[in-house]
Amino acid sequence: MPPTTRSPAAPGTPPASRVRRVAVIAAPPVSMFNLAIPEMLFGKVEIDGGPGYETVICAPDPGPVTTTGGLDLVVPHGLEAVEGADTVILAGSGAYEDPDPRVLDVLRASAVGGKRIASICTGAFALAEAGLLDGRAATTYWAYRPLLAARHPAVDLQDDVLFVQDGPVLTSSGYAAGIDLCLHVIRTDHGAAVANAVARLALVAPVRPGGQTQFTQTPLPPERGASFADTRAWAMEHLDEPLGLTDLARHAGVSVRTLSRRFHAETGVSPLQWLLHQRVERAKELLETTSLPMDRLARASGLGTADSLRQHLLRRTGLTPSAYRSSFSRLTGAGTA
Repeated sequence: MPPTTRSPAAPGTPPASRVRRVAVIAAPPVSMFNLAIPEMLFGKVEIDGGPGYETVICAPDPGPVTTTGGLDLVVPHGLEAVEGADTVILAGSGAYEDPDPRVLDVLRASAVGGKRIASICTGAFALAEAGLLDGRAATTYWAYRPLLAARHPAVDLQDDVLFVQDGPVLTSSGYAAGIDLCLHVIRTDHGAAVANAVARLALVAPVRPGGQTQFTQTPLPPERGASFADTRAWAMEHLDEPLGLTDLARHAGVSVRTLSRRFHAETGVSPLQWLLHQRVERAKELLETTSLPMDRLARASGLGTADSLRQHLLRRTGLTPSAYRSSFSRLTGAGTA
């Protein structure tokens, strides 16, 4: 079961001119894929015609940094680059069992300074070694969870989640879950519309919440196939219509039974569960970016009625639609319509 987020940092939107700085630490041998994720996603954020983030990659020793693939990357910045960052992300490293003491010192100082701190994959080991995960909910790549649990029993290790946020500290499981974590950070800073736009530009799945009850109760598992990708894309454009299994099967050109079986194999959930998840996500986006009355918003997101909208949003986020809009609206002067 996904964990309950504790003591989440209060969400807020920075002024339009405010460019947030993200420092990504490359501790050798660093995962090239982990390292590329933050730069790729944060670099696509545009706010009012300008960049939303400045991403800087740094290392304990500037210069050539070895990777887990055997190649060397040239990283010109040292760990002093972390000092001016709002968010610090530690990429996964092959040296996860013996983290660099200099990295641990920087992580501890960042925590004291109130920075948001995140890890991708095995980066969680350094966060745990620095003492930042004691008593916190956290996760890492599934193959390494037993070792992390054995080495750091004070960590409230979570299974079967894409990522976890506990206060200002975030951890993700392996590989593509780092994408979900970064999209979640973008959503927290700038809202669902911006995060979904970045996902589309990067040709990745829309934002998939990974374990925070303030956003969702059950994250979607990673997609494992693409044969129904066109049907999913078509459904996303028709969420406001009364789509059912027959409609999806007709579009895919298969029987309802085949659709249900193969759709679940690809997404990890049934077609109707997937539709509901996307409709709730659409409702949250509309709550954040429009002033539509609740009954119109419910119809536009495919949830039907204001009562249905309230029921599903409460179940997924713990907030009523009005409370969600009041907390997350990106409209100037938005209230509790």
